[in-house]
Amino acid sequence: MAKRGTKWDHLDERPMKGGTPEGGTMSEIRETIDISRRPEEVFSYVTDPSHLPEWQESAVSAQPLGDTPMAVGSKVAVTRRVGKREFPMTMQITEMDPPRYWHMKGIDGPVRGDVRGTIEPLEGGTRSRLTLALDFESHGIGKVLVPLVVRPHARKEMPKNEQRLKGLLERTAA
Repeated sequence: MAKRGTKWDHLDERPMKGGTPEGGTMSEIRETIDISRRPEEVFSYVTDPSHLPEWQESAVSAQPLGDTPMAVGSKVAVTRRVGKREFPMTMQITEMDPPRYWHMKGIDGPVRGDVRGTIEPLEGGTRSRLTLALDFESHGIGKVLVPLVVRPHARKEMPKNEQRLKGLLERTAA
């Protein structure tokens, strides 16, 4: 809580669920975009690891570890490029409710992504609203990398990724 008589007096002092009024965390990166494709088509594409490098700028590769289709418990080996370095990591699906929602978390490495995707049907289910929320858990050197390099890079990249995804999905629908 802010002390009285400080520059923070104007702030509402009620506790916020998860750190922000929207229920996310203060450091969460959240982007939303409308796509002219059915929710089932959007969900199928974004949860297929083979498509990750097609629409995510920093994704060098993504390979399922084990059987497909993807389900809760499935793991994916992902390599990302940040600057001139490549970082391998393993992501695991922790929640999945096709075609509405999925949640993946990093389970190894110094920087572990936490990604939540939500798809809302629009116009009777002929279009979709995709919301991606990204946060990070850091370990070891990741405690330095996340605030200085990873988070700023992701904040800049995420809107471009959603635009690229929209373009790919809408172009294949035409």
